[in-house]
Amino acid sequence: MNNPAWKFIFFSIVLPLFVSTSCLAQSKTSPPSTKQESKKNTANSTKDGFVELYNGRDLTGWTTKGNWIPQKDGSLLIQPRKNEKGWGRFDAYLWTKRKYKDFELHVECSYPAKGNSGVYFRVDDRNNPVKTGIEAQVYDSSKRKGRPNDHTLGGIIPGIAPSKNMAKPPGQWNQMVIRCVGNRLQVKVNGEEVIDINLQKSSLKNRKSEGYIGLQDHGFPHSIRFRNIRIKEIKSAKKGKGDKK
Repeated sequence: MNNPAWKFIFFSIVLPLFVSTSCLAQSKTSPPSTKQESKKNTANSTKDGFVELYNGRDLTGWTTKGNWIPQKDGSLLIQPRKNEKGWGRFDAYLWTKRKYKDFELHVECSYPAKGNSGVYFRVDDRNNPVKTGIEAQVYDSSKRKGRPNDHTLGGIIPGIAPSKNMAKPPGQWNQMVIRCVGNRLQVKVNGEEVIDINLQKSSLKNRKSEGYIGLQDHGFPHSIRFRNIRIKEIKSAKKGKGDKK
């Protein structure tokens, strides 16, 4: 390229055009902006303020040694292995990695005949949830006769029975809503409120106001399905707001 005319054409026209084209291609393949990443990270939240605790694909955000199996339909199956019996294997429960204080939790569950599990919350010690947390009962009480007790679906263990037995037959989906704000605990099962208590006036008055959320592995043969596990954290404007008098 010793010809001055060709040098002029190359440096004034060809080279700038090449650089411009390269920059344009790079901009199309550049990583998403911080704003785009933020939008992606909040994709599991909804307009009503709820966040998916279970994403329908894997156990991101949870910890367990149990046999919890994500299903193709987006639900989650606990299928205890044959040698895994009894409910005292607390590390086999499915636990959130962080604690929650005041919240509204939505969970759907489906059990086989006599299937047993539970939804734990405000658990201070995941190695001792029975003594340091609260359990809402998941149990096939659909054929139970007489007054409900704390082992009826939606009951609070220990000793707090739901006002109604709203359990559906085995194989059907039940919806449970747990709202815990301050000392007030409310539970709805399939659209009906069955629990509305002041924790300070109950057997659970010594429980912490913040803790982990967990799903119980009750051991073989209790295979239970869960889906649509969502939570909305509630920030009270005043201390004690939401407490039931």
